[in-house]
Amino acid sequence: MAHAPWPAAGRPRERLVAHGPAGLSDAELVALMLRTGVAGRPVSAVAGALLARFGRVSRLLAAPLPEVAAVPGVGPVRAAQLAAAMELARRSLAEQMQARDSLASPAAVRGYLRLRMQHLGHEVFWAVFLDAQNRVIAAEELFRGTLTQTSVYPREVVKQALAHNAAGVILAHNHPSGVAEPSVQDQSLTRSLAESLALVDVKVLDHFIVAPGACLSFAERGLL
Repeated sequence: MAHAPWPAAGRPRERLVAHGPAGLSDAELVALMLRTGVAGRPVSAVAGALLARFGRVSRLLAAPLPEVAAVPGVGPVRAAQLAAAMELARRSLAEQMQARDSLASPAAVRGYLRLRMQHLGHEVFWAVFLDAQNRVIAAEELFRGTLTQTSVYPREVVKQALAHNAAGVILAHNHPSGVAEPSVQDQSLTRSLAESLALVDVKVLDHFIVAPGACLSFAERGLL
């Protein structure tokens, strides 16, 4: 399908200035980041091709650079621009987590973990370590691979909590399958970690399960 250039009054840059970024479509925002098209292929067509290839903005921004660069009209320079936008979003949310009480602003923690985890093709386990005022000390990936109660070692989580002198921890892992629901094993692992951490006076404040387009909180579900 041919993509005609936007008329002057409807160009994304002009619309952003007039109405703000929230008023633009995903394709328009991607087009603004790409800035220009290539010979015979307007930027609107390139933006549309990127969204068609990856399905949604979050998958596009989390995709490996070579995959993004391989879309016709993109190349390594434009792919790097998109990757930079994703990293800025991660850093912004990390700053928000560290600047305030994480329990007073759970959206920042949730958003950061989703950006880190939701489109990975493998399982990872993260821990966000907090001080006595619930401010973030550090957020770290501790394990990766197929996560079970035997592959996530409570002693290693306890070791890291003590190394950071943490008073609390928020746990998180992803479900690449796409279902953000806790399994029996997830609940058993959470109980085991909470009991181990309690021995050193570190409280598990939440456990997030992250999947594409979803994020479940154990605390909100009443599972802690």
